[in-house]
Amino acid sequence: MANKAETIKAVAAQAGVTAGDAERTLSAFFDLVAAEVKAGGKITWPGFGAFSMSERGARMGRNPQTGESIEIGPSRSLKLATAAAMKKQLMEG
Repeated sequence: MANKAETIKAVAAQAGVTAGDAERTLSAFFDLVAAEVKAGGKITWPGFGAFSMSERGARMGRNPQTGESIEIGPSRSLKLATAAAMKKQLMEG
């Protein structure tokens, strides 16, 4: 699945719902994950994984074009810790 439209179509077909219902459901899920993680929480889906916040502190880096040292500010990102069952499923042929 290369894009949002194809993903929504596939989820709708798999779940036996309309594309509109699938899109609203997926959007609600992603909004919930973002809000919960932003608030410092964690969302766990057994057999799939756990969504949480990953924080990096400020650090020194290097501009690859000039070689000059630069300060890289702190950042936050969404982290997915994959469940063992999902890892096993991905490794199967």
